[in-house]
Amino acid sequence: MVVTGAAGFLGSHLCDALLADGDEVVAIDNLSTGKLGNVEHLFGHDGFTFVRHDVSTYVWVPGPVDVVLHFASPASPRDYLELPIPTLKVGSLGTHNTLGLAKDKGARYLLASTSEVYGDPQVHPQPETYWGHVNPVGPRGVYDEAKRFAEAMAMAYHRAHGIEVRIARIFNTFGERMRPGDGRVVSNFLVQALRGEPLTVYGEGEQTRSFCYVADQVAGLLTLLDADHVGPVNVGNPEEHTVAELARIVLEVTGSSSSLVFAPLPVDDPSQRRPDITLARQLLGWEPTVALRDGLTRTARWLAAALDG
Repeated sequence: MVVTGAAGFLGSHLCDALLADGDEVVAIDNLSTGKLGNVEHLFGHDGFTFVRHDVSTYVWVPGPVDVVLHFASPASPRDYLELPIPTLKVGSLGTHNTLGLAKDKGARYLLASTSEVYGDPQVHPQPETYWGHVNPVGPRGVYDEAKRFAEAMAMAYHRAHGIEVRIARIFNTFGERMRPGDGRVVSNFLVQALRGEPLTVYGEGEQTRSFCYVADQVAGLLTLLDADHVGPVNVGNPEEHTVAELARIVLEVTGSSSSLVFAPLPVDDPSQRRPDITLARQLLGWEPTVALRDGLTRTARWLAAALDG
């Protein structure tokens, strides 16, 4: 198994799960947003190899490869707004190079796409049949369009070369190993609450999101990998919350007395986001099981330790 973006939040959890299943893993990451600390505990594992490499350049792995999981990309708005060109490159060149590796090795290919392909949706909740409402020239377009291109590239390789492709559209995911400063709403709120700082709510906090705990997310992704459906398939939690509601829950689980402060909405910030997971339920028999409060409690505990360290 080859995992790109392996030192990232989600990629590192995938490595854990694959190794626990007895797979050998070649983990690739250029550490632009990933951290070695996320995979250091795996360095002594006989089945684990780490390679520091940018997959936007040629990718080569010795020996047989059964599966390529392409998870390399800046994934939080703060990261891809600071790294717009690398984000476009890893979605285009990185996808091309990793698909080339899968073609050369005869491997199955799992693409980590995103709910961002739906943009600021005009259909709610979002089914896989919805083509999206994306501003290609806005600041978020570097991530949205990189992932849309990656899906098109994956399907082209599937149709032209017979590559076994699986496309997962990942919705907001949270859990242990989130970077405290990654700029995502869950980590922002938890870190601010733990520090006793005001929680920064953008707009009036009425925009909605759906939050999936990382263990559920990984289970859904690996179930899709083993299934016979190309996709795309939404992998996320269909339970919808306003950002203001999330802030209140964070204050409850952390016991914080922090107040809320309000700031202007970022450009092209989606007003609502909720996956229709009918396909995942029917084809994969998968749906999330970890309640938001439980997942937030576990994540808060991890972030508290990370901040103390």
